[in-house]
Amino acid sequence: MAGLLALSRAVDRLNEFIGKSVSWLILLAILVSAVNAVIRKVFDISSNAWLELQWYLFGAAFMLAAAYTLKQNEHIRIDIVYGLFSRRVQHWIDLLGHLLFLMPFVTLMVFYFVPYVRLSFHSGEMSNNSGGLIVWPAKAILLVGFFLLALQGISEIIKKIAIIRGEMDDPNPFISVHEQAELEAKALADEVRS
Repeated sequence: MAGLLALSRAVDRLNEFIGKSVSWLILLAILVSAVNAVIRKVFDISSNAWLELQWYLFGAAFMLAAAYTLKQNEHIRIDIVYGLFSRRVQHWIDLLGHLLFLMPFVTLMVFYFVPYVRLSFHSGEMSNNSGGLIVWPAKAILLVGFFLLALQGISEIIKKIAIIRGEMDDPNPFISVHEQAELEAKALADEVRS
């Protein structure tokens, strides 16, 4: 299990680095949008390439940060139901969810995106919009995003098994929305008193 946990830590570090790095793509997309708007209004010049670049940047940030979001345990779940169970049952729910839903989905997406990206790259596929960008980089980002999500899924499965077996502490203890609100209210009340 020690070797698997080392692999899990390496995947976690990789996705944390990528997830934090791609957050800058949002700022870049905003800057491209602002410059595009100014040029369009001031000089009456426009290009579909600028709009598509914004989409590519935002899509890249979203897809490449998905694995980091999973690592941080920030994906959406139904806390009302999830919070009713003990933490051990929650770990089993997470493990089964990763094995039965996440991994088949991301494996299928990677499997289908490989020829999809290859065909787009070899054909030199261009946007259907006049003055648009080449398409294969956007498709490649989808492939890389799902591949990173698959790696993180494997990492999460390894960690869940280790937690269930008592071989590691829970890195993301679950706090229900109600408990989180109570903790925030208590902290605010303590702050006001002092």
